[in-house]
Amino acid sequence: MKLISWNVNGIRSVIAKGFAQFIQTEAPDVVCVQEIKAKPEQVTDLFFAQGYQLFWNSALRPGYSGTAIFSRIKPIQVTSGIEARHHDDEGRVIRAEFPDFNLVNVYTPNSKRDLARLGYRTQEWDPAFRSYLLALEKKKPVIFCGDLNVAHKEIDLANPKSNGRNAGFTIEERTEFERLLEAGYLDSFREFESGPGHYTWWSPMANARARNIGWRIDYFGVSHRLRKALRRSFTLPQVMGSDHCPVGIEVE
Repeated sequence: MKLISWNVNGIRSVIAKGFAQFIQTEAPDVVCVQEIKAKPEQVTDLFFAQGYQLFWNSALRPGYSGTAIFSRIKPIQVTSGIEARHHDDEGRVIRAEFPDFNLVNVYTPNSKRDLARLGYRTQEWDPAFRSYLLALEKKKPVIFCGDLNVAHKEIDLANPKSNGRNAGFTIEERTEFERLLEAGYLDSFREFESGPGHYTWWSPMANARARNIGWRIDYFGVSHRLRKALRRSFTLPQVMGSDHCPVGIEVE
């Protein structure tokens, strides 16, 4: 199976920027998208979706957040949220169960520029999401993917020294991500690539993408039990259409 994850920064926007061609070129079995910023009835240009079943978890707030899964393989079941109402109004998690694993698509809350949401993010959301994954893990292995809104280590962003108290690289966020991995998951990309310069998000300012001044904040996390099935993990920085690029894995 080829799985791809992409924070599209607006599903309607990325459809207008060649999403269908991307799907045709990459031919993934499953696509997980984040920050869709729309409800299903607002997405009318579904020409990209031939052969895919579409599953949506939109935020209650219009034009905000939201996740979706597009799959060529019929899931056993699809559920939305992490079974905690005060966390689930923003449409940040959608899960598809397949025979050999649960696939969890997540758009982790941003701590905001002034860190106004850092406490909620690290003291409430991160522990709740970790508990949700571990409950699923008791039944079958888990693959989680999406925009985790954190650069794990200094190697995962271009300018670590100047970003120590910026959202996405605070010690609190990095510690919570480390706890998630320690709970039984692999950062799949680092299983294959140990070097610097691999990013998945770039600021729209100062020509950052062309200069590759970016952050790696989009991930596929894979249960240790699935390591032998993991064949490839990759980023697609050449794919435009969002301020993030797609990331993916192949499993067998």
